Order: sequence, then structure tokens, then C-alpha cells
Amino acid sequence: MGRLLKIEFVKNVYIKDIIMNEYFEPIEPFNTFKLKVSDIHTLNIEESGNPDGKPVVFLHGGPGGGVEPIYRQYFDPQKWRIIIFDQRGCGKSTPASELKENTTWDLVEDIEKIRNHLNIDKWTIFGGSWGSTLSLSYAVSHPERCTELILRGIFMLRKKELQWFYQEGASFIYPDAWEKYLAPIPEEKRDNLMSAYYEILTGNDKKARYAAAKAWSIWEASTSKLIQNKKSLHHFENESVADVFARIECHYFINEGFFEYDGWLLDQIDKIRHIPSVIVQGRYDVVCPMITAWELHKKWPEADFHVIPDSGHSMLEAGIRDKLIEYTNKFSTL
Repeated sequence: MGRLLKIEFVKNVYIKDIIMNEYFEPIEPFNTFKLKVSDIHTLNIEESGNPDGKPVVFLHGGPGGGVEPIYRQYFDPQKWRIIIFDQRGCGKSTPASELKENTTWDLVEDIEKIRNHLNIDKWTIFGGSWGSTLSLSYAVSHPERCTELILRGIFMLRKKELQWFYQEGASFIYPDAWEKYLAPIPEEKRDNLMSAYYEILTGNDKKARYAAAKAWSIWEASTSKLIQNKKSLHHFENESVADVFARIECHYFINEGFFEYDGWLLDQIDKIRHIPSVIVQGRYDVVCPMITAWELHKKWPEADFHVIPDSGHSMLEAGIRDKLIEYTNKFSTL
């Protein structure tokens, strides 16, 4: 299983008289492996922290994102057994950017396959943005396997959420970045931008596909933080990274998350009402506006609800990071 690194508990630092939770120290996985989950797809999976700790599965965003080392640093490695994996077509999972056999419900069953493979009875579910969509989808399908839910930047993949970010709404706040998002799409096709993007991203013209993938991905990166930095934008200058992210996102969005009807996920909350949970939402989240988290909160008042007043969408922003780590510490002892 490998060596368990001895790490000190999370540090507290004072910022303007407010105690903030800092990241735990960087750690390496003690176990990395591949798991074939279908005739097409093989997942890349890692475990870190304490092999005998409380299990938590981290569900990354996108869809189309992937494992990042900093994700491990939201958990006390002495208390948690941290499971993170690249979803179908993402990161080091293969084949890259594959859209066949790639739906929300395929991913839900993948989570169960990982749990069974690791002989875990129940675990904590942690997810933000698309990860919150997938967390909720898994939890309402397998509530008996969830000990707690830690949710951030709530996204339920409803038409009004997609319309806001990919057609009209967020464009009023970031018109400069929006111009670059519009650039790959001919004017006559701009009445339905997602469909126009999907046509290019699934087409055979690789030059056009990569240009569209970069524009799609950089649009999201340009809006994800209250105060932007160029590092996240440079990440999507890599054609293969942008291609995976844009193709898979657009695939899920065109298919409306593969849900039975618009708003289906919100109607399932009675199935998980009893599970200890927290909703963390940035007040100025443009990617997943607060209305979705608010509607979830109204439907599910039993879950703790925290609005972070100085944050946007990213889990890397200090206020969001602080609250997420507060709850991983809290739930580690339940």
C-alpha cells in the first residue's frame, strides 16, 4: 500500500482578523491503479492519505476535468482515505475525450464499481460544480452508501443554467471574454451556440476543433474566479487538455445531463434529506450562479448552507477553500 506520510494538522492563519483554514501539506498517492469499467473505458484511480482512514471520494468538475494534486490537500491525511479518479475520457483515463458510453449514469455506476473494488462499505462524497451534479446523482441513486455530502458551486444542469452561461447572461458581465468565445462560431449559427460548438467539436476538421475547444475552455477559465489569474487560462492553451474538456462538457450539456426531464435532480432530494451535508456557494459565482444553490437550499433546509461573500466559482479561492476544509475536518470525526 506504500508509506503513509506524517503530516501536521491544517494550519490556521489570520487574515484581517479572520482565522482561515490553509491547505494541508502536499502528499503523494500510496496507491495508483487502472480499472476497466466497460468494453471501451478504463479509469485512472488514486488513493492517498491514511489507508485506514475514513473514506472519501472526490468527484472532479467539468465534465471533462481531471485529477489535480491540490485536491488531496483539502483533507487531513491522517484522518482520511482520499480516493480521486479521472472520469471517463478525462485526465489519464482512456481513451481520451471518448464520448461513447459516457453519460451521467455510466459515471454513477463507475463510482459504485470503484467502491466495490476497494471494499468500501460507505464513504463521504465531495464534489463541486459538475462534481456537485455527479455527487447528487450518485447520492440519490445510492443513498445507503453515503455518510456525508460536501457540495460546492452547485450545478444541476438545467436549461436556464446552461442558457445563462453559454448563450446569454454571463456575457453581460464578461463581454471582453465573451467576444473570444463567440469567435469560432459563424454569425448565422449564434442563435444556438452550444449546438454550433458541438458540431465543430465532434467534426473531422481538427484545426477548427482545437480552436473551438480552446475558446470554449478559456471562456470558463476567464470567469471562474472573482479575481482572475493568467495561470488557469494558460492551462487550456494545451490543445489536448482543451479538447477533452470542451468535447465532454458540450456532450453532456447537449444531452441535458442525461436526466429524465429538466429539473429532475432537484425533485429527488427527499431521497438524501437525512444525510449530513453542506452546500458551499460563492456569492459572485458566474459559472454556476447562486440561484441554483439557493433553490437547493430551499428544497433541502436540513443541509448546512454557506454563502462565501468574497468568492466566485473556484474551489481555490480562499473563502471557499476555508469553508470546505472546515467541513472535511468536521466530517472526519462523524
